[in-house]
Amino acid sequence: MKTILVPVGSSKNAKSHLQYAVDFAKAFGAKIYVIQIYNVYTKAGTMIKVDPILERESKSFLEQHVASIDKKGVEVITKTFKGKLIDTLEKVCNALDVDLIILEPRTNSVKDQVYLGKTSGRIIKRTQIPALIVPEGYTFKPVSKILFALKSAIIHKEGVLIPLKSIKDKFDAVLNLLLVKTPFHNKEDFELNDELKSLITDKKITESPTTFQAVLEHHKTQSPDMLCVVRRKRGFFSKLWEDDTVLKKDFHSSKFPVLVLSGLK
Repeated sequence: MKTILVPVGSSKNAKSHLQYAVDFAKAFGAKIYVIQIYNVYTKAGTMIKVDPILERESKSFLEQHVASIDKKGVEVITKTFKGKLIDTLEKVCNALDVDLIILEPRTNSVKDQVYLGKTSGRIIKRTQIPALIVPEGYTFKPVSKILFALKSAIIHKEGVLIPLKSIKDKFDAVLNLLLVKTPFHNKEDFELNDELKSLITDKKITESPTTFQAVLEHHKTQSPDMLCVVRRKRGFFSKLWEDDTVLKKDFHSSKFPVLVLSGLK
C-alpha cells in the first residue's frame, strides 16, 4: 500500500481525520494525496470568471489544513480538481495509482443520526475504489482483529483482497471470517479459495436475511477493531441504496474503521 487518497470536506472532524490518515500512511511508508473536488455552476449574465478563484481558495484551504497536523515525515501532497465528484474521483485514483481512499463518514452532514453523509455515501456506493471509513474523532492504533463479513466467498477479480491482506500483514492481525447464509445462498458461496483460506484465522457460518443484519448481530461478540465488507450491487450498504445517506440507526459503527473492498465478482 503505497498511495492513499484523502478527500477533504468541511466537517469539524477534518483535522483529526487527516491526522489518522497520516498515522496510517506512516505505518505503511505510503504517501498521501489530500484533495478537494469542486464544481462550477454558471449563471446567465455572470461576468466574473470564478474557476481560478475557486481553485486558488481550495488550494489555500488544503495547504492550511495540512499545515495544522503533524505530518510525521509522511509525504503529503495537496491537489484540487474541477468536475463531478464520482467521475473526477475515479479518474484521479486511476491517474495517481491510488491503493486506498480514507473517508470521513460525514464530510458535510450536520445530522447527528447520519452514519454516512451524502458525499461519503456516494463514494462508497458508486465507485469500486477500496475505501476505509474512519469513525469521527478516531485515533490511529495498530489493527489487531479484523472481522470479514461475506455472503459469498466466490472471488473472480484478481487482487481484490490486496488491501485487506496488506493491513492484516502489516499489523499481524487476526482475521475472522463471518459467512452469512441468506435465504438465496448457493452451496458454492461457502467454498473458500486458497488465497482466502491462507488469510483467515477462524470461520463462522451464520444464518441471516442479509450480511448487514448478521454484522449487527455478531460484531459485539467478535469485538473486532476493524470490519471488512465488500461492495455488491445489492450488498452491505444497499439498505438505503437509492439514498446516498446511511443512518446510524441502521448501521452504528462508532468504535472501529470499516474497510470496504471492491466487488469480488
